[in-house]
Amino acid sequence: MPLPTIIVPGYLESAIAYQQLAALLEQSGFPTITVPLRRRDWLPLIGGRSVAPIIQQLEHTVKQALQKHNATQINLIGHSAGGWISRIYLGEKPYPATGKLPSLWNAHPLVATLVTLGTPHTSQERWTRWNLNFVNNNYPGAFYKNVRYICVAGKTIYGERQRGSWLAYSSYQLTCGIGNTWGDGITPIASAHLVGAENLIIEGVRHSPRSPGIWYGSPEALESWVQYLI
Repeated sequence: MPLPTIIVPGYLESAIAYQQLAALLEQSGFPTITVPLRRRDWLPLIGGRSVAPIIQQLEHTVKQALQKHNATQINLIGHSAGGWISRIYLGEKPYPATGKLPSLWNAHPLVATLVTLGTPHTSQERWTRWNLNFVNNNYPGAFYKNVRYICVAGKTIYGERQRGSWLAYSSYQLTCGIGNTWGDGITPIASAHLVGAENLIIEGVRHSPRSPGIWYGSPEALESWVQYLI
């Protein structure tokens, strides 16, 4: 019996954007729930603040899925920032929460597979660097050996200082420090992969479910990574 699967939305994204992906996973036999975030749930986090409120919603969703399906583990799919937020959720070290006691989830025993889709696992941008430094200093690479890490990157747009690829150039530079490189239009390949993970590259996929054309959750791209779910 396939494990229940949880989708963690990307930064400033709502659960509704992942309806098609959830439906495709259901069709593939995986009972799927998206963490029920709304776009406004992200607003208090702007400026690099603690992501603990998002992880609390993730934890609640995981507990619901485990109880509903009488399961002991889940698959976790994190899109964009949802990927590194999921890595915090797995961890056993207290995560500093602004104005509150540190939070601790230690959820890695509950997660069989973590799939990250276009996740920027590194950042030069000062608002996100604090959170990502916490993740990478405490849980570098595919840290937990009991969790299978699948990191999916897109090779779609080459960043250049010219019309049509300027946004990609700027985003790549903020993320990995190099603008002239390949990525999905937002996240460069170099930042989307982790040492020790099963690292995949899909050509032609764009970063967001709201992007025109194919993204990581489209049927054509899903075929490349759904096989890794348990």
